Amino acid sequence: MNLHRWKDVDYRGQIVRVDYAAPDYEGNPWMKYANVYLPYGYDPNKAYDILYLIHGGGGNSDAWLDCSQIKNAFDQAFQAGTARPFIAVFPCFYSWIPSEHRSEGIDAAKEDSQVRAFQKEFAECLIPAVEGRFHTYAEDLSLKSLQASRRHRAFGGFSMGGSTTWYAFLNHLDIIGTFLPLSGDCWAVQPLGGKLNSEETAGLLAEAVRKLGFTSRDFRLLIGTGDQDIAYGNLSPQVEAMAAYPGIFDLQEDMRGGNMHYVIKEGAPHAYEEVYHHIWNYLPYIFD
Repeated sequence: MNLHRWKDVDYRGQIVRVDYAAPDYEGNPWMKYANVYLPYGYDPNKAYDILYLIHGGGGNSDAWLDCSQIKNAFDQAFQAGTARPFIAVFPCFYSWIPSEHRSEGIDAAKEDSQVRAFQKEFAECLIPAVEGRFHTYAEDLSLKSLQASRRHRAFGGFSMGGSTTWYAFLNHLDIIGTFLPLSGDCWAVQPLGGKLNSEETAGLLAEAVRKLGFTSRDFRLLIGTGDQDIAYGNLSPQVEAMAAYPGIFDLQEDMRGGNMHYVIKEGAPHAYEEVYHHIWNYLPYIFD
């Protein structure tokens, strides 16, 4: 695995806050924000690929930037030319403020309801707020344009953000070309469904591909976790079950082949500072 090592750079991207309105947990409008990374030299007249990257349980829009060196990884890769500069978006899937609910602990059913509900917000609120302001490959915000630019749009996340990513696969495969579920399995069948109901989960994901008339040539899954990660035992059975659909999920180690890749970081626990190395490892392939 290619690990990121911090290095100062001459050209740094900037973080811009984007505020937007979305429904809260009671359906009332409230203001949320996403942090948006713009690569150095961002040119509003140029089209950019875009990656949406979601936090884990209890986190928020600041979590990835506060808890890992992901920004430095982007800056390094773009300066070195190992990846084409893109826009990265760090939103929050909650419809409430997580810090106000921590005394209750993290309840699986509540978390699951939040990541399910976020799918509508993503399409109807977040994409317009971000891609309506910054120049991506979408010519406009119509569904037709988003579908036409899907190869230039990626979605990933850590832990519950990984589960959010699998929901995005089920709901938005028509507008997203690459998915990066990190240390999180698919909960669409049931919580921890990747472990407890791996075959049905894999079948559900395969059916989402078939419904669109897609094959393994039409999308990419870049999956990662650690062998000491609490998600390892949940995610691995799901990946194994998905590999039973080779025309849809072509699992290969060689990044030059297949459309599904699964990297396990040795000795890595469940933490942002561990899983962001997977993004660094995958950077040259997200939008290739």
